[in-house]
Amino acid sequence: MPLAFSGAALARGRRLPVMLFFLLLAGSAFAQGVSMPPVAGGADPQHDPKPLFPAAYFTGYLEALDSAEAARPYWAATQDETNAVAGSFPGASVLLNSDILAFYGHPLSKSMGILGRYTKEDLNEKLTALAAEYQAAGGRSIQKAFYIIFGTVWPGGDIGIIQESLLREYIEFAQANDILVFIDHQIGRFTPSDSIKRMLPWLKYPNVHLALDPEWRTTKPMQEIGTVSAEEINQVQKIMEDYMIENQIPGERLLVIHQFNWRMISNREKVTSAFSKVRLVHCADGFGSPQIKRASYAFNAQAANIPVKAFKLFYNFGIPGAGYDSPLLTPREVFALNPRPYIVMYQ
Repeated sequence: MPLAFSGAALARGRRLPVMLFFLLLAGSAFAQGVSMPPVAGGADPQHDPKPLFPAAYFTGYLEALDSAEAARPYWAATQDETNAVAGSFPGASVLLNSDILAFYGHPLSKSMGILGRYTKEDLNEKLTALAAEYQAAGGRSIQKAFYIIFGTVWPGGDIGIIQESLLREYIEFAQANDILVFIDHQIGRFTPSDSIKRMLPWLKYPNVHLALDPEWRTTKPMQEIGTVSAEEINQVQKIMEDYMIENQIPGERLLVIHQFNWRMISNREKVTSAFSKVRLVHCADGFGSPQIKRASYAFNAQAANIPVKAFKLFYNFGIPGAGYDSPLLTPREVFALNPRPYIVMYQ
């Protein structure tokens, strides 16, 4: 049986192990009747109907793979391939060796979190100081992050999207200072799929990750708590992964989903965390006493199908009507939560 590689397979960059390649060549030669001396006490390979090497099986296997790949509309480089070109050793996940520490808010609002109360430069300094506290409390390498509200829900459920030039300013500053950026959509009257699609183009920046906040999936913000379904979360992950593959975005990106009560995610047990390019993160949101905070986190911990957890804390800036933690859990107390959170953010 002749051994052939289709042009489509080569164009899509199939890489065969070197040993397998030579075995296939050898098997193909045997299958085509290469002359061999008779073996004492054995069959004559020129007349034995069975080839000495089962090249047909491997060739059929390759043909099946080729058909499967031909049905796929696109192909993307893996993180290993991208980093090999760059000459660096790949990391499977940003969370593999690091914990993430983030400041949350909107750059133009002092009432929506700490991120809007300081300059980018001051935020970086404060994050660095807080990261040292978490490192001392038993953290791994601490990766700093800005957690930026991308879409803000208005009464009626419409969304105010952050100005592109402002967001780009923060992303590029973060890139230059080894800081990750999470952009968070509050959904409003729109679907989670609509919301995630609005943010996908920002994944062209290698330090950008995404987040959705079900609390604000409502037309009555501050009056009712919104909700998303497990099916919608799974669909969002599929949309995000397909976009990354189609646009050859290597590696994986994080997608954070917030929750602080049962209503925010329906059918939670049906959420999947099996996507290869999207790492789903389950964040315990909500403010209150240490007892309330621990109870909220314990409720999220019950969702073992979303194993990567995050934890959010709220500063008291003395804003009338704004909730806050009293007192704040210490870094050591945060790391004592079970399971241990891998992303910690402060609003």
